[in-house]
Amino acid sequence: MSTTGDETIRAGDNRAGDNRATDNTVARLERLPFGRVHLRVAGLLGVGTFFDAFDSLVIATVLTVVISTFHVGFGSAGLLISAAYVGQFVGAVTLGVVAERHGRRMAFILSLATFGVLSLVAALAWNFESLLVLRLLQGIGLGAEVPIAGALFNEFVRGRSRGRAVMIYESIFSWGILLAPLIGLLFFSLFGQELGWRLLFVLGALPVAVSVVAYFKLPESPRWLAERGRGAEAGRLLDEMEADATARGTVLEQPQVTVAATVKPTRFGELFSPYYRRRTALSWVTWFCGYFILYGFSTWLPTLYVRLGGLPTGSALWLTVLVSAFYLVEIYVFALTVDRVGRKPWFVAGFALAVVGAAFGAVAILLGATAWPVLFVAGLLMGLGITPVTAGLYLYTPELYPTRMRAWATATGSSLNRVASAIGPILVGALLGAGLGLPSVFAAFGVVALVGMLVMAWLGIETKQRVLEELAE
Repeated sequence: MSTTGDETIRAGDNRAGDNRATDNTVARLERLPFGRVHLRVAGLLGVGTFFDAFDSLVIATVLTVVISTFHVGFGSAGLLISAAYVGQFVGAVTLGVVAERHGRRMAFILSLATFGVLSLVAALAWNFESLLVLRLLQGIGLGAEVPIAGALFNEFVRGRSRGRAVMIYESIFSWGILLAPLIGLLFFSLFGQELGWRLLFVLGALPVAVSVVAYFKLPESPRWLAERGRGAEAGRLLDEMEADATARGTVLEQPQVTVAATVKPTRFGELFSPYYRRRTALSWVTWFCGYFILYGFSTWLPTLYVRLGGLPTGSALWLTVLVSAFYLVEIYVFALTVDRVGRKPWFVAGFALAVVGAAFGAVAILLGATAWPVLFVAGLLMGLGITPVTAGLYLYTPELYPTRMRAWATATGSSLNRVASAIGPILVGALLGAGLGLPSVFAAFGVVALVGMLVMAWLGIETKQRVLEELAE
């Protein structure tokens, strides 16, 4: 006797049950203020995100010492920088799949453990080739951690305050960028350069301990649990969050289902389906343009200060730290206003300011202005424009997609920043090496910023204060 009809009915019942569990989970989450569980999640994710930034940029701090230790040239040094970006591209894509199949929590723990262990092993590198391979493998964990953590935290925070909460959490990455060179200078002064660069990699291994704590303390996304038929687990976590809110004096309304979720299986090709392909194009272009400018210019800026601007190395480093501090302040301004102003206006204005900065740099140099002040002003304008874009993408991209592919979409989008991060510095070197000068560099960044601005203005979707399920199909 055929059982196909009965199986179809049971499958339909299961899907209906998953829909109801997801609707109830979302309704309960959207009425919860920021509480103890949110803080625990933000703390664990934040430590991982700080060290992701630190481990990503520590190579820039130790590069000159590594060159002298292993007696390699600038070509090999460039290869060492690029190796990590290749690994990050691979890690973003592969662990993005793990995050959808096996949960955000497990993918986050794997990424932390991967780049932490390999940072420790990199401290023992015995030659250039071994360090190159270790940085390549370390990149697998580095490339996955931030997008997966961003997707997970987005799924915990209610829509009305999601922008502020997520961006304050994401600011921890900027602290990692700011402190990496300062910690490097401290270690070099305390331990000397030869031991100091190795101890910096040892410090970068602390995420291993964080991954152990996260294994026991980090909860899974309740949205992901509900969609995977694990509504009871999501319910227990929500019970804890509701009890904490009530204990702090919050009067919780009865959960009301205002958005009906549609639970579907994960199909990774859905990124290019008719409903999502415009969002995917928007996401990928914005990731590429934003990080092309951010890393393409910032990685060269200290060297340009010295080689073309005539500044001492110490002065160039302190100028870089000063500019990073400006960017950090801007991220907090962005965090406090993004739920009122919206994502799209910030992004369009940011790209526009980057265009202005690039145009100023090109014109000023052509008119014969002194190089280092022009580099400082143009770089500051470009950076102030692009910082809210690059930081805000970890908020914005997860908002564009449903739970079934949110981590995957964020990871694949962020993989484009790895491509841009590799191409941008190469282009700068090629333009300068061809004798085209700084005006050509500024012109290139201006064109890329203009493309990002036009695409965001055309395809951008405003997501402020909206429930994630309302934004998805």
